Amino acid sequence: MNNQSFFLAPFPSARPLPSVTMEGTIARHADTLAIRYTLLGRLTEVVIPAWAALPDRQGGLWKDTCFEFFLAVKGVPQYWEFNLSPAGHWNVYRFTSHREGMTEEPAFTALPFTVKTQRHALTLALELDLGTIVPADLALEVAISALLRHTDGSMTHWALIHRGPEPDFHQRDSFIIAL
Repeated sequence: MNNQSFFLAPFPSARPLPSVTMEGTIARHADTLAIRYTLLGRLTEVVIPAWAALPDRQGGLWKDTCFEFFLAVKGVPQYWEFNLSPAGHWNVYRFTSHREGMTEEPAFTALPFTVKTQRHALTLALELDLGTIVPADLALEVAISALLRHTDGSMTHWALIHRGPEPDFHQRDSFIIAL
């Protein structure tokens, strides 16, 4: 498996940031993609929803604390956005190009991920079969991001890299991990 570590940085802000850091790993082996996020620090400064009794596919997860990643085949404008809530809710969207043609990806009917919370750490881990959307022999470009809702109601946007004057996780030049 091609295991790569990553660190997410918050989008610059004049507002105070929560006292947390975010890191993780991502790997691909044939059709399997594995990603793990770890949020470390004062989790009491971040709104982390409790695990839902019946996690399901939901829209608008990015309006609260949400872990995201974006996948694209190298050289192809189409891409996918994966949203994972610490409550267990999820969604996958397919786009035809930058923020165009957004539709829910029907190839996925569930995203089996786990969330473990300790006093100063939250770990979210997903292992996913990509074979239904991407052949194993195609090179992927990946962007990794997260949104954190603070206890004061404000949001921070975290990513591998921020390329513009506003947070925009969909910018293709931010898909900087090669798998």
